[in-house]
Amino acid sequence: MDINKKTVLVMGGWGLVGSAICRQLMDEGPKRIIVTSLLESEAKEAVATLQKEYPRVGRGFFIPWWGNIFVRYSLKDTPREEILKDKTTRGMLIDDMLEELTLEVIKRSAVYRLFTDYRPEIVIDCINSATAIAYQDLFHSAREVRKAIKHNDTKNTSELLEQTERLLATLYTPQLIRHVQLLYRSMQLAGTRIYVKIGTSGTGGMGLNIPYTHSEERPSSVLLSKSAVAGAHTMLLFLMGRTPDAPITKEIKPTAAIAWKRIGYGEIRKRGKPIELYDCPPERGVRLTGTLQLKMPDAPVEPLQQTLRSVFIDTGENGIFSRGEFEAISTPGQMEFVTPEEIAQSVIFEIKGGNTGHDIINALDNATLNPTYRAGFMFDSALHQMKELEKQHGTKSVAFEMLGPPRLSKLLYEAYLLQLAYGDMRSVTKASPKAMSRELERLIARMPDVRSQIISIAIPILLPDGKTLLRGREIKIPPYRGENEIRITEKLIDAWAHDGWVDLRVKNMERWKSRFRVIIEQVEEIPPYDNSSRNLRNRTYWNDFREIDPGKLVGWIFSEEEKGKRMKA
Repeated sequence: MDINKKTVLVMGGWGLVGSAICRQLMDEGPKRIIVTSLLESEAKEAVATLQKEYPRVGRGFFIPWWGNIFVRYSLKDTPREEILKDKTTRGMLIDDMLEELTLEVIKRSAVYRLFTDYRPEIVIDCINSATAIAYQDLFHSAREVRKAIKHNDTKNTSELLEQTERLLATLYTPQLIRHVQLLYRSMQLAGTRIYVKIGTSGTGGMGLNIPYTHSEERPSSVLLSKSAVAGAHTMLLFLMGRTPDAPITKEIKPTAAIAWKRIGYGEIRKRGKPIELYDCPPERGVRLTGTLQLKMPDAPVEPLQQTLRSVFIDTGENGIFSRGEFEAISTPGQMEFVTPEEIAQSVIFEIKGGNTGHDIINALDNATLNPTYRAGFMFDSALHQMKELEKQHGTKSVAFEMLGPPRLSKLLYEAYLLQLAYGDMRSVTKASPKAMSRELERLIARMPDVRSQIISIAIPILLPDGKTLLRGREIKIPPYRGENEIRITEKLIDAWAHDGWVDLRVKNMERWKSRFRVIIEQVEEIPPYDNSSRNLRNRTYWNDFREIDPGKLVGWIFSEEEKGKRMKA
């Protein structure tokens, strides 16, 4: 893709890699660059630095944006711990993560506002998402819940409730899934054409023997969580890359330490605060008897009224290292390191259509085992055997509601009922929707075996009056989400009927009649002399409309009507 005159969004642009990418982009002549970071000071600092380096572009070329992209827009500037402390905002966080993905949820997200405000054609995501999610430390939250359970009594449940909600807000997989869902939908709505993620392996390229860890475990559960989240993130991006209306999706995954931003001497800070120096003379040492306090506010120390100052190497968002730490981590056989400029070069080359060999999504595409010729050759044989067994046993194999979603079973049974009632497609197109609705209702009434098969797999049948439901003890739609009773509205009935109820109402029969008409028109547009490989669904495929095949029909609905077609084969 040509970067010239395009709006580019660099997420995490204050960081080491993000800064290098912004500089690398300048040779390509973009229209403007939006530079984001978590904190306002970081975003403005990054823009000020770039503005100073490239004064000719003028004001407004580099645009700062800041905030937490993993939360709703109204909370983007609130520290996570403050969100978790407050019951109301904590509830918002959980709702945004676990509620059904609606347009309302999308539009209130920080991601949506960022993308739709600037409508970038190119997005380069340098945020270390795996670290941001995994370092919330699910294990610590779980331990706090268990501690609250042990200390809980029937008089005071507030501590247990708070810790349980904190645990819910820390769940890795729902957070990651919702983040990718919001990214995809926001880019779709904003018209983004290419998305490049700078990912991570979680261990700087090392294995389970990595010496750098976060506790006495080796490696720690928190560190392995980062790798697990990073891997799950890659697979979700792999799926996004196979979605026809998604942007071109790529991921560059460095497997080494990334360095460096600057080398200097000065005050050493940890989490933004200077490290205060203390002393504990030998004569004031603590005797090891009884218990050991991990945090000791009254420890026998002497504040030196000084802060730690030393020579350091700044690796950006990855932290400040001493010479000894940097030498140890970068020595052959350890993490070693890669420069941000090398990462930036790979990113720009991939955006421009080059093949660096470092795109993880492309690598997965090439390494996964795709559909095979042998399987395709055997497809007809499998169907033939199943049809013969249907004849032998006097039955029809329609749906069992094991593959899912319930909409699949609902559509298969609706098509099957039309097959029983009319036999072929052209007969359906000649019938009126009212007549179709009445005929299918009569068929359901006089065929208890078919009726029982449908409701026994938890797919209810909505009769033409739109008020009467034939059902079993359980139903798949609406799904159970903690509440056994849900208020009924006309809007909800329409949604439930769409998602997983066999719907005998007139307006659904109109849909089916329209589908058959579209299929017939598509085939009749093919010239009689054209028997090339160009057309998959021709007269032969549909058996010249002499039958209604539920499986073929639902495959067509999912591919053409619902745009769920496989993109890569």
